[in-house]
Amino acid sequence: MHSSVTKYCPLFYDFFFQMARTQKNKATAHHLGLLKAKLAKLRRELLTPSSKGGGGAGEGFDVTKSGDARVGLVGFPSVGKSTLLNKLTGTFSEVASYEFTTLTCIPGVIVYRGAKIQLLDLPGIIEGAKDGKGRGRQVISTARTCNCILIVLDAIKPITHKRLIEKELEGFGIRLNKEPPNLTFRKKDKGGINFTSTVTNTHLDLDTVKAICSEYRIHNADITLRYDATADDLIDVIEGSRIYMPCIYVVNKIDQITLEELEILDKLPHYCPISAHLEWNLDGLLDKIWEYLDLTRIYTKPKGMNPDYEDPVILSSKRRTVEDFCTRIHKDMLKQFKYALVWGSSVKHKPQRVGKDHELEDEDVVQIIKKV
Repeated sequence: MHSSVTKYCPLFYDFFFQMARTQKNKATAHHLGLLKAKLAKLRRELLTPSSKGGGGAGEGFDVTKSGDARVGLVGFPSVGKSTLLNKLTGTFSEVASYEFTTLTCIPGVIVYRGAKIQLLDLPGIIEGAKDGKGRGRQVISTARTCNCILIVLDAIKPITHKRLIEKELEGFGIRLNKEPPNLTFRKKDKGGINFTSTVTNTHLDLDTVKAICSEYRIHNADITLRYDATADDLIDVIEGSRIYMPCIYVVNKIDQITLEELEILDKLPHYCPISAHLEWNLDGLLDKIWEYLDLTRIYTKPKGMNPDYEDPVILSSKRRTVEDFCTRIHKDMLKQFKYALVWGSSVKHKPQRVGKDHELEDEDVVQIIKKV
C-alpha cells in the first residue's frame, strides 16, 4: 500500500495544484473536467488492492456480513464511537486513546423491531484516508459495504470534522444522501460521442464531455442528460463503482455544549444529537437508523397457525416482492410456489391471493401455498 501511495503522491499534488490555480469558468470547464477524470482514475487504483500483497484488508477488516443490514460508524479518533457501540449493542470495544494503526474493525449487533442490524465500529478515520494515509483505505473499503453510514461528530467541533470526513468518503466513491445521476451513458462501436440534453446545461458542453471520455479511452458513446449535470456526475457514471447510501450525522457529547449551540446544530440536515456516555436520545438515534435503512418487515403465517410476529422476514424496501420474500426464506421455495395469501396494507381483501410479482408493504402477513 505504501508503495502505491509513494507512486501516486506527486501526481495527486500536481493535479490538486493545477485545479486550485485554475479559475472556474466556461473556458476552463473542459480542462477541469479532464483533471477530475484523472484524479478519479488514480483514486480507483488506490482503492483496488494490489494482487502482489501488502494492500489487503488487514487484520480485523474481513468482517463477515451478517443480519439484515450493516451500519458503519465513521469518525475521527476519540469522538465516542466505541462508547456508542457498547451502549447500543453490548459489544465491548475498548474505550481509550490508542494509536490509529493498531485498531481493528469491531462488529456488534442491534436487534431492533425484529431486525438484526450489524453495527461496525470502524477505526478512527484520519485526514488523507482517501489518498492511502494510515489505514484509511481499509476503513473506507469496509464502509462501502454498509447500508447506512453514521458519521459520529464531536459536538464541540462538528462542522470542521463533518467536511473533512465527507471529503474522504467522497474521494473513495461513497455518495452520501444522494441519488445516482439522472443521465444515460451507453458505449457503442462507432459514431463518435453523441451528447444530448433535455435541459439547459451550465456545467457540461460537448468539448468537456469529449475530454472526459477521451481520458477513459472512450471514443464512441451516447450520453443523454435529464438535469443540469456536472463533470463529477458524468465521471461517477463512467466509473460505475459509486456507492449511494444514506448517512446520519450523529453529534455526540451534547452534554458539553449550551442550548444555544444545540439549536444551531439542529439546523443541520440528516442530524441526530446524542450523548453516548449519558445515554441521551439513543432511542431517537435507533428510530432514525430504522428510517434511513428503509426496511420492510414481513410476518410469516404457516397454514392453520397464527402469524409469527416474533421473527419477521426483513426485506429492503427496494426489493420487496413475494418472490424476494421467498428467496429470503430459502432459495428452493420458488420451485414449489403456487401462490401466496397476503393480509395487510398491500392488498384490498384480507386475505388476498397474489402472485410472486406482488409488492409487499411493511408488516404484511404472508402465507405461501405450495404446488401439490
